[in-house]
Amino acid sequence: MGFIDLLRRGAAAGAAAGCAAALMMWLVVEPLLRKALVIEDARNARAMSGHRKGEMEEPLVSRAGQVLGGMATGLVVGLLFGVVFAIVFGKVRHRLPAATDYGRSLVLAVLAFGVFTLAPALKIPGNPPAVGDPATVNQRTLIYVLTILIALALVLGAFELDKFLASRDLSAPVRTTLVVAAFLSVAGAVFALTPGTPDKIASDMPAKLIWDFRIAYLAQLGLMWATLGMVFGLLLTPRRARVPTGSEVSIA
Repeated sequence: MGFIDLLRRGAAAGAAAGCAAALMMWLVVEPLLRKALVIEDARNARAMSGHRKGEMEEPLVSRAGQVLGGMATGLVVGLLFGVVFAIVFGKVRHRLPAATDYGRSLVLAVLAFGVFTLAPALKIPGNPPAVGDPATVNQRTLIYVLTILIALALVLGAFELDKFLASRDLSAPVRTTLVVAAFLSVAGAVFALTPGTPDKIASDMPAKLIWDFRIAYLAQLGLMWATLGMVFGLLLTPRRARVPTGSEVSIA
C-alpha cells in the first residue's frame, strides 16, 4: 500500500472517530457541562450581587453555538489524529505485537489512549467549567505535557527492552512478563514523583458531578481512539478472504 493510500485511510478513520467523539459529547458530556455551568453561573451571580444587572457581561457565543463549535472541533481533531495515526502506523507496524494489521491498529490505538489520554488524566483529570483556577493554567499545562512525554518515553522504553530481550533469545512469554513488570515498576515510581493538579474543588461542586464528568471525558476520548483503531484496521483489511489458486489447493 502506498503512503498516500495509507493517509487516505487514516483521514477516513479519523473522520469516523471525530464523529463518534462529537456524538458522545452531545449525548453524554454536554448534559454534565450544563449542570456545571448552572453552578458556575450561580457562583458568578453571588460575586456580582453588588453590581447592577446591566453590568453583567453577556456571553459572546450562545451555548448552542459553543456546542456546535465543540462538535466541529472534535471532528477536525479526529481527522488530524487519523492522519498522524496512519503515519505512525506506517513507521512502527513491524514492531506492533499482533498477527494482522487490524490487530496492530487496535494495539496502536490502545497505546495512544494510554499515552495521550489515560496517563495525563491520572495527574490532571478532566474537570467541568466550575472547577479550576485560571491562575494555574500554565502550571496545569506543563504537568499535562510532562505526563504525556513521560508516558511516551516509558512506552518507547518498553519496546526497546523487548527488542533487547529478543536478541538474547528469550521466549515471548518471558519477554512479556519482564517488560510488563519493568514497565509497571518504573511507571509507578515516576508517576508517584510527578506533581498532580494544583487546583482544589470548591465546596459547592457535587462530588458525583465531578466523577461523572471525568468518566464521561475518558469515555469520549476512549471511544474516539477505539473507533480510530477499529475503522483504520478495517480499512487495511481485505474485504474478502484470499482464495487459494489451483496450485495452492492441497488434495487429501
